[in-house]
Order: sequence, then structure tokens, then C-alpha cells
Amino acid sequence: MAVAPVELVIFDCDGVLIDSERLAIKVDVVVLGELGWRLSEAEVIERFVGRSDRDARAAIEEHLGRKLPAGWADAVEHRYREAFATALTPVEGVLDALDRITHPTCVASSATHDHLRYTLELTGLYHRFAGRIFSADDVAMGKPAPDLFLLAAEQMGATPGGCVVVEDSRYGVQAARAAGMRVLAFAGGLTPGSVLDGPDTIVFDDMHELPSLLERYAR
Repeated sequence: MAVAPVELVIFDCDGVLIDSERLAIKVDVVVLGELGWRLSEAEVIERFVGRSDRDARAAIEEHLGRKLPAGWADAVEHRYREAFATALTPVEGVLDALDRITHPTCVASSATHDHLRYTLELTGLYHRFAGRIFSADDVAMGKPAPDLFLLAAEQMGATPGGCVVVEDSRYGVQAARAAGMRVLAFAGGLTPGSVLDGPDTIVFDDMHELPSLLERYAR
């Protein structure tokens, strides 16, 4: 296990801060089915969870062999917001964890800035990260490329080796490792711990444990 002072804790958003993925996956299955690509929830998780909207759209268009219609992304975002409006909550235990973490923090997510602002405000978390939110919109290549995490570290004045990333997806964990960062992989969501486990990674399934797990990296 790599040992270095913790300079920065980088949080993914969906599935880590907000319990959105269970709701979004159901929307994705319906939307993809309407396009003619019938996938199970497990297949959607495998292919798309953790990827940027840009990369997901490219994968859908490649599979279908045609461009998606103008306004398609806005229509899907509207469906997400309808699902989130009455049911979206912070991940269980994350508020307690955030209150106890003393290291600098930021968000680096595959979601768009508009989506991040909406969901974080809806769950009362936006004020905790305002001015320290980074999106796949900000880089040329989204996760699993390391670009987004490296940008967050640079903007926050941290070295990659001093960063710990809190992630819950295969692509996010791969991106963090590619950036030379340590990982706390949350397996309390949709992706099993066996998929997330690997080098410089602690897998956990209870957000209340996060502050003490960070201290394991700090020693």
C-alpha cells in the first residue's frame, strides 16, 4: 500500500455523494430500449456507469450505426430530473463522513456541470464543494483516462501521489490508478467490490468508515 501524506480527497459524485445511480439506471434501460438497444440493468452498469455523457453518447451511436437526434441529451436529462426530483438523497453516511474529514476536498465527476449543480443543490451538498467542482466537460478525455483527476489535483494545488479518490465505478477506479492516485472504492452501490479491487485500493461498503479509512492512507 502506497504511503504518503494525504493532500486532497477527490470525490466522484453519482453513487458516492448522491444515491442517483439506482434511479438513473432505470431511466437508461428505458431510453436505450426506445432506441432499439435492449440492455439489462447489469449490462448498463457494465457499459456506462462512470463514463461521461459524451463517451456514452459515442458508444450508443456506434452501436446503433447512426447519430442520435438533436435534443436527445436534453430529453434524457429531463427524465433524470423527473426521477431525481422526489427520490434523490445523499448516499447513506456521506454527510457524517464529510463532517469528519479534515483534508481538503473537491468533486471530479463524469457528469456535466449543469447536472452536478442540479443534483448537488437538490441534495443540499452544493455549498460544501462550490468552487471546487470539476466535470468531464473540462477535459478532452473522460474516465477511464486520468485527465479529470489530474486536472482536479493541479487546480487544487496537490500532487497526484498525495490524492485519494473516492470512487464507485470501474471506469473511475481505472482513471484514479492511471493518474497515480490512491483509491477508496465504495462497493455499497451498483458495482461489486470484486470489480473495484486492485493496487493501492481499499474497498469498503459503509460511508461512515470513510474518515478512518483515510487515516490508514495518512499513516
